Amino acid sequence: MNENETRYYSDLEIDLLIDDLTAAALEAIEQAAGEAARAAFLQSLEREAEVIRENQRLRNEAEILRKAGIRNNVLIGVICFVGGLAVGITGTILIIK
Repeated sequence: MNENETRYYSDLEIDLLIDDLTAAALEAIEQAAGEAARAAFLQSLEREAEVIRENQRLRNEAEILRKAGIRNNVLIGVICFVGGLAVGITGTILIIK
């Protein structure tokens, strides 16, 4: 058969070709669906990991602020004590004079 001749297919050959193409198409669809499901799962997992990282960052920040708050409270207490002591000593000195 040369290039200019037309090939005629039998009904059986056409049916077999359609069946082969249908099977290949279904397999490709299943594979694409599986890859899409994997991609969606990985994207969900990445979002969850980002939320966990942000949560940990906020916890660390809160701990730093809590420690700074305690330090500030102690510092304020010492300043008030020293200020009260100074006022008390000054008042005592004035009373004695």
